[in-house]
This record gives sequence, structure tokens and C-alpha cells, in this order.
Amino acid sequence: MKNYKKFWKLGVKELNTEIFDINKSDELIIREGNYQYPVMDLIKKFGTPLEVALPFFIEKRLNDLFDIFNYYLKFYHYNGRFFYHYPMKVNQNKEFVLPIISEGGQIEVSSANELWLVKKLWEQDQFNTKIRVICNAPKTTAYLGLISDLRSRGLHVLPVIEDEEELAYFKKTPTTDLGIRTDIERKVQSRWDKKFNRFGFSPNEILNIGAIKNLKMLHYHIGSQITQVQDLVYLLKEAMQLFIKLKEKNPGLDIIDIGGGFPISYDKKKNYPVERVVKGIVRHLSKITAKAKINPPDIVAEWGRYLVAPAQITIFKVIRQKNIAQGMAKKWFIIDGSFINDLSDTWALHQRWHIVPVNNMRVKKLERVWLAGLSCDSDDKYTEGGSYILLPSLNEQELDKNQYLAVFDTGAYQDSLSSHHCLLSSPAKVIAQNGILTLVRKHESPEEIGKQFGW
Repeated sequence: MKNYKKFWKLGVKELNTEIFDINKSDELIIREGNYQYPVMDLIKKFGTPLEVALPFFIEKRLNDLFDIFNYYLKFYHYNGRFFYHYPMKVNQNKEFVLPIISEGGQIEVSSANELWLVKKLWEQDQFNTKIRVICNAPKTTAYLGLISDLRSRGLHVLPVIEDEEELAYFKKTPTTDLGIRTDIERKVQSRWDKKFNRFGFSPNEILNIGAIKNLKMLHYHIGSQITQVQDLVYLLKEAMQLFIKLKEKNPGLDIIDIGGGFPISYDKKKNYPVERVVKGIVRHLSKITAKAKINPPDIVAEWGRYLVAPAQITIFKVIRQKNIAQGMAKKWFIIDGSFINDLSDTWALHQRWHIVPVNNMRVKKLERVWLAGLSCDSDDKYTEGGSYILLPSLNEQELDKNQYLAVFDTGAYQDSLSSHHCLLSSPAKVIAQNGILTLVRKHESPEEIGKQFGW
């Protein structure tokens, strides 16, 4: 008898699917400790398309990350500390941000509007004043003004200098902690423009600046979805060469921010484990700082996709099928949503997704299919890179004809990048936490969509 749980790659921690299982009705369920959420029940209650956000999974992953770093800090007798800063650009929704803060995470923002959201939370006493907010990205006048205002009122804001104009601004502006970003010249295998990087300074440019008053942190970020574990370690080695030289003129420098880039295995092929990366980071930092005879710096990581991508699934209904004359797949399954609108990375980055049926999970007859969205755009499709997706055949006699499918790992970037191409409505969204379901976005009516375009 086929092990369907294994076949659909569920219940595997290394693949970020440990909370998913199949129930006795051959349907997908989500487990939160002793709570469980039958996904078909969510569909019956809220309809499709539907996003299911899982804040409890974010909390678990962050606590696991703290445990791993703290274990290796202790193992290597490393005297620095580890801080996690969540990059809000990955998912700015409140149900994603607040669980991270509640578990000891801190914040990184990339715009005046994101910092404004932090300001509102702070003014509402949603988090401790001692939280630190790193400010990255090019800074507009409004962004700089908000940084200055919040710092003067006691919030620990740490702006990262990106260019010469920002350097000149902070030199003449009374300030406390500052960071500076370097563009490490090493190229890695990642989702990044390999030829050009417009952020930060080269190592030589930074060294030529000399002393920078109140310089506290050196920051680098070289790519998203870095595919080779050795690249993460080599980047750190190169950054630390600069850190050591920079510290000679800036003795207050004591934080190394390794940025983001930790990958998610979207197609559920084996990924390198986070334990291996953390061990390499701490071990090499221990060796480098001991050789240079400097105090070990505190470590900041901004692994946003790693933390939140697995904490959401997106559910669609198959509403029609269509034969394919030539191709690896035999049928088009048309869904009641849109890849262009709802999962933009599908066509923008050619993202591959882990897709499983929500019901009929133990059916014997599976079919090679491609998926198509509801818009009139030819790019509104998912073909697994020209291969195929296996899903239950809709021609099976004993099959439940209402076939639903779940796309995993949709918690990073998809909401903020979503659109209304062809004026299609966004999916409804429900939060599953502590056994309670909360609808935070209902299905949009034609009138609500029209208002967004001035009708």
C-alpha cells in the first residue's frame, strides 16, 4: 500500500511540512499541537480561493532558530549574542509581524511607510521600547525625518548608511548608533542581479571614509535564495576582513549583520539544514575573531523568507479541465484564482511550488496536469517549469468531483506583490491560531474592486 503521506511529502521537518498530515477522510489537515484544522472544513466555511495564515508556525520556527544559535554560541564559547531582525518587506501583515515580536524577534524596515507602522505599534504599547529597529534601503526626506523623530522620543532606531548623501546627512545630524552597508564583490548562486548591485559601498570605499561617529554595525546582503551553503560562509569571511580593518578606526563597531538569503525548498527537494549554516557561521566567527584578537561581534540575521514562507498555504478549487494536445502534461486544470494576481513569483521569478490535493489524497489514479488561472493572460499558468504536477484525475468515478488543491510556502512576498489583473478579487484570508479561526479578509465584491479603480 502506498504511503501517501510520504508521497505528498508531508510531516517532514526538513521540508517545512511537519505540521501537515492526511486524515481518515483522505483530506489535508494542519496540526497545531493537539489542535488540528481540517482544510476541507475551512473551505466549506470560507470558500475559495483562500489563504490560511499560521502564526503559530512562525513562533515555532523563530524559537527553534534562537535555540540553534544559542546552542552553538555556547558550544564554541562565543561571547557575542545573536539577534533576529525580521525584514518587514517579506510580509507586512500584522498576523505575521506581531508573533515575531512576541517571541523576541526585532524589526528591519525598508521604507518610511514600514517605519510608520512600527511607530503606530510602538505608540499603542504593542512592544517594548527597548526593541531595536534597523532601517535599510534608500532614505527619502520623510524616511529620515521619521527616523530622527522616533530616535528623539526614545525608540532604538539604527539607520544603515547606503550612499554618500546619507553619509553626509548623518555626519551633520546628532545621532546615536549607525550602521553601514557594504557591497561584497563576491558573486554567489542566488536570485539576484549578478552584474549590478546598487546598494552600499565597496570595502575600499568604506575604508577610505575613515572614522564614522557612532558606527555600531557592518551590514551586507548579497542575494535571495542562496543555493550553496559555502557561499553563506564565504560571504561572512569576506565581510569580517572588512570588519576587522574598519574596527581599527571605529572601536564601537560590534555588530555584524549577515542579512538575508537563507533559502526555502519550495519544490520540497532536500535543502541544506539551518543547523549546518549556523554552526559554520559561529565556528568561523570564533576562529576569525580569535586570530584578530578582537571581541566577537553580536550577530544579526534577517532570514525573513525562511521564517514566514512556510506559515501560509493558498487554496484553490479546480473549476474546469481541458485536454492538452502536446506536452508533458495531459490536462489543463483551471483554478478559481490567478497566479499573476495571487502568487506573483510564479511568473515573475518562475517559482516552483509544492502543490498537493486537499481532498482525494489517497486516490489511486493520478493525472499529469498543468494549472491555469482565471485571467486572460497567457502567463497566468503554472507548469512546474515545463514538467507536470500530479493531481487526482477528475475522470475517476469514485472521486469527489469538487477537487481542491493547496500551494505551500506562500507566506513570503505574495500578499504585498499581489494585484487585480482583470479586476479579479484577492483570496479570502483566515488566521488559524490556538484552535481559533479568524477571518481577516473576506472575498472582495465587484463593487469593492471597482472602488479601488475609481468606479
